[in-house]
Amino acid sequence: MTADHPSMPASDQTGAAPEHHESVLLDEPTTADLRAKVTEAWREFARALGERLRTLPVGAHLELTLDPTASGTGDAVYSVSVEVGEGRVVARAVGNATLPQGYRLDRAAVADMIALGWSPPGVLEGSGEDFGLEGSTDDATKLAALLSRTLRDVYGTPHPAFLVYLMHDAEGRPLPVEPLGTARSEFGPDRDVEADLDEALAAAPAGVDGDVMALEDRVRTVVSTMLKSKSDRLQVDSDGDINIRAGSAMVFVRVRDNPPLVDVFSPVLTEVEPTERLYVKLSELTNRMPIGRLYCADDTVWASIPVFGRNFQATHLMLAVQVMTGLADELDDRLHGEFGGKRFFVEGDKPGRPSVESDHRTGMYL
Repeated sequence: MTADHPSMPASDQTGAAPEHHESVLLDEPTTADLRAKVTEAWREFARALGERLRTLPVGAHLELTLDPTASGTGDAVYSVSVEVGEGRVVARAVGNATLPQGYRLDRAAVADMIALGWSPPGVLEGSGEDFGLEGSTDDATKLAALLSRTLRDVYGTPHPAFLVYLMHDAEGRPLPVEPLGTARSEFGPDRDVEADLDEALAAAPAGVDGDVMALEDRVRTVVSTMLKSKSDRLQVDSDGDINIRAGSAMVFVRVRDNPPLVDVFSPVLTEVEPTERLYVKLSELTNRMPIGRLYCADDTVWASIPVFGRNFQATHLMLAVQVMTGLADELDDRLHGEFGGKRFFVEGDKPGRPSVESDHRTGMYL
């Protein structure tokens, strides 16, 4: 983000006592370019997808699905698939015939599919009840952009972190490929997090002074282990913040140098009107929180849990991330219902709940 996110004294949260020579009270933000973070994540996803499509072997199959457990789409499964042939690709996208009532595409969304280049269900041979598309592997970049726009603007995927992908060869064997941005592979490890963390931290570089210089590496190791990924595959935006999906919210992890501090924070509500009732509510909620705080700066409600970087404890960061991912996803809905404003991924992002056909556009946010 372009503006710094403030933190509270870490001694209030983790039990680690800060040195009294260092100030851990930081400036409040006045702006937060959240849209830029989401846009860049989609650009990275499209770039990675285009690269993979160009290198997949003949017979390979790729399926991209909006995770219904994360997006709140219930039994509705929004997905696109790609089959690779000799110099050709055949793509399919779910149509209304397989979507439950209340989640089907309205007329505007269907028109958008056609405008993007999809043929209506049944038009292309073998497409059946799905939208169909055929193209050349030489046009992988354009195809990746088209698939991204379908998932984002028509199916309402608010962020690529909500996507799950499955990639296998002609015999059904999983293909080892680089990650598609923040999208998650269905073929992931299933090991004990703490055991993985102990192993990863033991191998992490200690840095020049054994602590501060290695803080960013240690933070990446902890977060990647929790996400069952690799530290060099974390989604890191242009500000250096690690991005973590948390249901309808987004959580960021930022490492600060002076003082050494790890800030786990989330903009749980934007474009909200600051009122005395809101401030009272945030104060009451903060008093009931086990760690961290809630506050309003300008027109944004923030949740923040800082972890002191001096004598860094991995378990403190794990606790902060676990609490924040659960807290942000719950509070954005609760506060939105009471005070309005916009969640990071708003209710309108959930595909198709229109009571009547209208020009309602799914997938729009912020």
